[in-house]
Amino acid sequence: MEGDAMSFSPPPYPYDRLDVLKKSAERFEGGPIDCSIGTPIDPPFQGAIDELARATGARGYPTSAGSPEFRSAGAEWLKRRFNVDISIDNLAACIGTKEFVGTLAGYLHLRTPERDTVLFPAISYPTYAMGATLAGLRSVPVAMVNGKLDLGSISPADISRALVLWSNSPSNPTGFLDDLEAVAKWGRANNVLVASDECYAEFTWLGKPRTILEHGDTGVLAVHSISKRSNLAGVRAGFYAGDAEVVAFLRSVRQHAGFMVAGPVQSAVAAAYRDDAHVEVQKKIYLSRLEMMSEALEAFGVTAPVPEGSFYLWCSKDGMDGWELAALLAETSGLIVGPGELYGESGAAFARVAVVQPDERLALAAERLSKG
Repeated sequence: MEGDAMSFSPPPYPYDRLDVLKKSAERFEGGPIDCSIGTPIDPPFQGAIDELARATGARGYPTSAGSPEFRSAGAEWLKRRFNVDISIDNLAACIGTKEFVGTLAGYLHLRTPERDTVLFPAISYPTYAMGATLAGLRSVPVAMVNGKLDLGSISPADISRALVLWSNSPSNPTGFLDDLEAVAKWGRANNVLVASDECYAEFTWLGKPRTILEHGDTGVLAVHSISKRSNLAGVRAGFYAGDAEVVAFLRSVRQHAGFMVAGPVQSAVAAAYRDDAHVEVQKKIYLSRLEMMSEALEAFGVTAPVPEGSFYLWCSKDGMDGWELAALLAETSGLIVGPGELYGESGAAFARVAVVQPDERLALAAERLSKG
């Protein structure tokens, strides 16, 4: 072979590494209780299901940016929930926010080819870094202090090369809330776009839900998903909103790439964003589950405080790393959790518990823990 070039080999998908834990939990009557992935299991908003059944917009090609109805529903929700005014021209659809997170860096690099770096929280959702990898770019983790981005730790060299800084508040996996005003100001001061992943905003337990758009839309994007809010992860839809120039560029390039949310899905999502009552019900369910599992884990000797936001418990136990803690929980209770190392080396001492199993399954896990 000539040269030293190597083809890209995707790493193992993070959650595929948990099979060994599942095997050790199979001995329990009733089987494993899988709290490793944040997949909603509660009933979706019925109004959205009704819209899917009507199949509005199924015949023709849907607009890539989203229908006026879809974009208006998103903008009205931002106004209602956060008291933010944004033009529907500065809001556009995406096929679930994971797709948007995974492709944003590559598109921004087309716009600003002299920059090649993605900044992301050192403990975070793996797709921020993977988006850079898939685009052939650099990814640089930003240290966290008390759950917030340590913006002062970012080197001038990395700032000069940065295409985007990702923020995630409430955080997956830690549940901490970041200072979005400080992040927005830092981005503008350093001419770095800030992309704020806010898909857990509805599940904010410390204070009111918040968005980076409360601090202006110049130089920022807010990214929102219907998956968690309305238990509609399977329909794959969300939106991004913010800086007019950036949104216009992304709308155009994504249209050329053929990214389109299905027409019936757009109608269903519009209906979901126009209803808040089902979200209030879901918030009570998640908070109750967090409190129940926090109490059960603490009684078992695991530090598992109720988070500031999200539906995850960020857990630790003295003398154990996250994989050891995950193994202990699987062996003693059949509870499958995500070792913190899946979310970055800085999370290695922790494990994440997603309270997305039905109440009776979580109660079973709590009962097993009490006997462990």
